[in-house]
Amino acid sequence: MIRVLLADDHSIVRGGLARIVKDSGDIEVVAEAADGQEAIDQVHRTSPDVAIIDISMPGLDGLEVIGQLRQYYPKLPILVLTMHEEEQYVVRAIGAGANGYITKRSAPEQLVNAIRKVYAGGRYLSDSAAESLAQHMAAGPRNRTPLDTLSNREIQVLRHLALGHTVREIAQAYHLSTNTVHTYRLRLLRKLNLRNNAEISLFAIQNRLVEL
Repeated sequence: MIRVLLADDHSIVRGGLARIVKDSGDIEVVAEAADGQEAIDQVHRTSPDVAIIDISMPGLDGLEVIGQLRQYYPKLPILVLTMHEEEQYVVRAIGAGANGYITKRSAPEQLVNAIRKVYAGGRYLSDSAAESLAQHMAAGPRNRTPLDTLSNREIQVLRHLALGHTVREIAQAYHLSTNTVHTYRLRLLRKLNLRNNAEISLFAIQNRLVEL
C-alpha cells in the first residue's frame, strides 16, 4: 500500500479525496492536516510515502511547506493538489521541489495516477500545469515580469487584496500581525509601481492570479 498524507484546510475536500484514494485499492491515507504546520508535524509523525499538499492553507502555505519538507526529507515525493492553475503557482511549486502538480478540477483517476507516478520516482503534471510550465520556460529570462520579483508570501497577499480582503482578514488567515501585512502591501505597491488596491486588483486580473 502507498501511504499518503492529505493536507488541505477544507475537511470536506479531505473527505472526498480520502474516498477517492481508498477506492484505488493500493493507496491509503495515514494522516491528514488542516494547515501547513500540521502537515509538517504529521510527516514527522507518520512518515508517509507521498505528501499531497494544497497551496492555500492557513499559517505556512503549501509552497513554504514544500520548502521545509525538502530540507527534512529530500526524497519524499510531494504532489501539489490545488485550485490554482496560474503559471506563477506551477513554476513556484516545481521550483520549491514538488514532484507533481494537478488541479482539483482533474478527474479522480488523475489523482490516483499522479500518486502512483510520483511514488515510483516520476513526475506528474496535469495538462494545464504542463502548459503553464512550458510557457514560462519559453518566455526566457529576458521576458520576466515584475511578478517574478515577488516572494511567495507577497503573491498570497496580493491575491487576497485583489479579492477585496482586508488587512485584518489576511493577517488572521496566515497568522500574521496586521503590521506585517501592511508591510507586505507597501512592498507590493513599490515593486509593482502601483498606487492602491484597485490597481492591485487590476494587476492580479491581468496576470491571471485571480479569476473574475
